[in-house]
Amino acid sequence: MTAYDVAIIGAGPYGLSAARHLRTMKGLDVRVFGKPMSFWDENMPAGMFLRSNWTATQIADPACELTLEAFQASTGRRFHLPVPISDFVEYGLWYQRQAVPDVDPRKVVRVESDASGFRLHLVDGEALTSRRLIIAAGICSFARRPPEFDHLPAELASHTSVHRDFRTFAGKHVLVVGGGQSALESGALLHEAGAKVEVVSRAARIHWLQGVLSKTLHHRLGKVTRNLLYAPTDVGPAVISQLLARPDLVRRLPRAVQDKLRRRATRPAGARWLVDRLKNVNIRLNSTVASASASGDHVEVRLNDGTLLKLDHVFLGTGYKIDVAKYEFLAPELIQSIRRSNGFPVLKEGLESSVSGLHILGAPAIWSFGPLMQFVSGSRYASRAVFRSITGKESQPA
Repeated sequence: MTAYDVAIIGAGPYGLSAARHLRTMKGLDVRVFGKPMSFWDENMPAGMFLRSNWTATQIADPACELTLEAFQASTGRRFHLPVPISDFVEYGLWYQRQAVPDVDPRKVVRVESDASGFRLHLVDGEALTSRRLIIAAGICSFARRPPEFDHLPAELASHTSVHRDFRTFAGKHVLVVGGGQSALESGALLHEAGAKVEVVSRAARIHWLQGVLSKTLHHRLGKVTRNLLYAPTDVGPAVISQLLARPDLVRRLPRAVQDKLRRRATRPAGARWLVDRLKNVNIRLNSTVASASASGDHVEVRLNDGTLLKLDHVFLGTGYKIDVAKYEFLAPELIQSIRRSNGFPVLKEGLESSVSGLHILGAPAIWSFGPLMQFVSGSRYASRAVFRSITGKESQPA
C-alpha cells in the first residue's frame, strides 16, 4: 500500500498553497487529491467578480513568485479589479501547474484513522495511508438551505452555488433570498440575463463594502494612512482589519470578543460596484420568507408582511453553515473524535484538530483562528502555520 508523509484533500487555494510550502522541505512526501479549483470553477456563476483587493486575491507561495502579476506576464492575460472569476480560476490552474503539477484528481471517498495515521480510500477502489492529513476541502458541503425550502425540489428552489449559467432564467420571475455578496451578485447577473428579479433581505439596509473602489478610503487617504488602517489581507473594517490579519493574536482573545469580531467581519454585505447593476432590481428590506410551497411548476412564497409571490424559481443566497460532520468522506468514528463547537472543529497551533496529525484549513478554521480563514488571503498564514507544525521549522522561500 502506498504511504505518504502528508496527504492533502482539496486542490483549491488552501490545498495548493499548503502543498507548495510543504514541498520546500526535502524528503517530505506530499500528495494532493482533488480536481484543481473545482469549487471556483463549478460552483460560481459565470460573470462573477471577486470582491477582494489585489493583494488579497493572491494564492500564497513561500517565495511570493506565483503572483497575479507573474500569471499575467506568463500567459498574456490582462485584467484589473474587480478580478473576474474566470481569470481567478485560470490563475489558480496556472499556480497548480507551477507549484503542484502532479495533483491526483481522484476523489477521496472515505478517510479512517489508521495505526500509521490515516487510511484514504479513493473513488476507484485504491487505498493508501498517510502519516498526516490536511483537509482543505472547501465549503461546498456546507451550503445552507433554510427549513422553509426543505420540502421543495431543486427545480423550484436551489442554492446559488449550484448555478453556473443564469441565461436559462431569461423571462422567468425569480426571487433571490439574502443580502450578502452571493445573493446580490446573483440578483445582478439574473437581471442582466433577462430575468425578472426580486431580492428579499431580513436586514433593514444593505451593507455596501467600501472595498477597492472607495474614493474616500483608497484615493483621498495617503498610502501610509491606508496601510495603517487596513491590512493587505483585506478582511474587516478599518483598524479591525489589522487585528484579524494576525490569527495567532485573535485566537487568544476572549471567546465573546472573537465571536463579535467574526460577526462584524463576515456580516452580509455587497461590493459597491454592484449598486448600479442593481438599481433596476426590486430589493425588499426587513423581509423574510414565512412559507414556501409548490404550485404546479411554480413556487408560491409568502413574505412576513403577507405579500404572496408566484415565482418560477427561488435562489437561496443564504450562505454556508460550517459543520465538518458534513464532510461525507470522513468516517463516523473519525468525526466523533474531532472536538467541535457548533460544527466548527476546535483547532490548536498549526490548525491541528483534536485528532493528532489531522489539520483542517479554510472556512472551518474561522472559529479557532478568526474570519481571515474564510478568504483566499488566509492561505499565507495557514500554510506557514501547517508547515511549522509538521516540520518544526519556519517556512523558507522555495
